[in-house]
Amino acid sequence: MGSTAVGAPRRTTRRAGVFLASSLALFCIQLDFFALNLAIPGISDELDTTVSAAQWTLSAYMLAIGCLFIVGGRLGDLLGRRPVLLAGTGLFAAASVGCALAPSLGVLVAARIVQGAGAALIFPVSVSVITNAFPEATRARALGAMFGIANVGTALGPFVGGGFTDGPGWRWIFWLLAPLSALALLIALRYVPDSRDESAPRQVDLPGCLAVVTSLAALTLAVERGSAWGWDHARTLALFGAAVVVGALFVLRERTCRHPLVDFRLFRNIRFDLVTVMGSVANMGYAVTVFLATLQLQQVRGLSAVLSGTVFLAPAVMVACSGPIGAWLSGRMRATSVMALAGVVAGTGMIGLSWAWSWWVYLPVFTWCALGLGLGWTFASVATQQVVSPARAGEASGVVLTALVTLGAIGLAATAAAITSLTPETGPERAYDLILRVGGAVILTSTALSLLVRRTLATRA
Repeated sequence: MGSTAVGAPRRTTRRAGVFLASSLALFCIQLDFFALNLAIPGISDELDTTVSAAQWTLSAYMLAIGCLFIVGGRLGDLLGRRPVLLAGTGLFAAASVGCALAPSLGVLVAARIVQGAGAALIFPVSVSVITNAFPEATRARALGAMFGIANVGTALGPFVGGGFTDGPGWRWIFWLLAPLSALALLIALRYVPDSRDESAPRQVDLPGCLAVVTSLAALTLAVERGSAWGWDHARTLALFGAAVVVGALFVLRERTCRHPLVDFRLFRNIRFDLVTVMGSVANMGYAVTVFLATLQLQQVRGLSAVLSGTVFLAPAVMVACSGPIGAWLSGRMRATSVMALAGVVAGTGMIGLSWAWSWWVYLPVFTWCALGLGLGWTFASVATQQVVSPARAGEASGVVLTALVTLGAIGLAATAAAITSLTPETGPERAYDLILRVGGAVILTSTALSLLVRRTLATRA
């Protein structure tokens, strides 16, 4: 009796430490990405380079994080989630210092690649750490709350990025991230227990890792730089070709490998497939909407970086709330129903945003839209953990996050290309509005198709 009484508080304290370490690490990742978007002009001015070249600070980060999610998630399952989480957090903290001290664009981009690699280890492993540390009864609430805290970073990102860029300088973004990520590392060292997939040997499919990283890197680089190089340029076409060929080799390898990096039986789970697709489309809409809103606020409405960040606060607060809201809904609705609800809110919000002619319309519609988009991409990570075994939680999280990031990058590339072609004919404001309407229609259509697939399969069953 006494041992049980003592053990319960210890378990509660350990779980609180696991939750805090994971949440703080994800908070840093979200703050990092969304703060730096508004700092690109400041980086360009200080380092005496073009805005297009400075954009590599974002592209390099996306390149690293997008092609390493699957590897990071599965490494946690195989080698132990604690060491992988510690390694990722340590890399992120050290790279943040490197970014803050970077004397040139080349050094900054290199540090951003390391930072992205650290983030690629942290994100999927944080999800699987929570999945394995919390019992099934409280797991969804813990994941939802973790994403809620992470999304506070999303909320503060534009405000912090704009404030630092207009104030003491963009380097202070990284000086803020360095101690925060170091604190997450110290908490993880103290409280995060080790766990792994006990059914699999500690053998990493190195050829599979190399193939998936190469394929995703080629695809991400082609998508990120295609608009700058030209979609019909030899470099762009060569990268797309390499992505397809190496991707096919990866699939062949995983189907014949004894201990694959990705078990393709995962995709036989229809609920996993539907949630992943709907979450990926929502994240694509989120990336596009944030990008267009940033351009519209500064170029069309003439706001400064600080005021633009202030406008983002209310919508971003709703994004932060979407994690706990999704966890609350998960106990009352099926996962696909929650995703469908998010799709309807997001799709109508994007279309409504294109018709917002004044501030008293723009702000509430933007907030409504952000709720749906945030719920869509956040709940995808929560829901997929409910339909896979905890032993392979990292693998599932890595696959989902890869889909989310890759489609988000594709959405941004398509948006940039559309702006380039539409703006000379329609002007920037009409171009932005048209893209928002098309994006909203895509989300609503994909939501309807997903519900139709679910209904058809249920009827057949």
